[in-house]
Amino acid sequence: MYARLTLLEIDTMRISATDAVEMFRREILPDLHKQPGYAGVLVMSTPEGNGALVSFWETAEAAEAGAPTGFYPEVLERYMTIFRSPPGRERYEVAFSELPAVASS
Repeated sequence: MYARLTLLEIDTMRISATDAVEMFRREILPDLHKQPGYAGVLVMSTPEGNGALVSFWETAEAAEAGAPTGFYPEVLERYMTIFRSPPGRERYEVAFSELPAVASS
């Protein structure tokens, strides 16, 4: 399994971190589910607008498939106005995981 880590800063003068997470859930997550090899995501945020998304992928190829063209840059372009600066992104191989069960809010 592979993970992509995206670090970002939401411009909280334009949208609250809570509303940005809800926007992700409502507008981006359904399309993310359609991406080949998608295996899940963690979305983390602070009230100040700092955020991290860890998306999980079945293969390294799936983790990189939408990177240079396609899904990822299209999403960034569509929502660029809510970021303070362009998000950073890296890919990792998942060496170990133990995640707690968290209720969706």
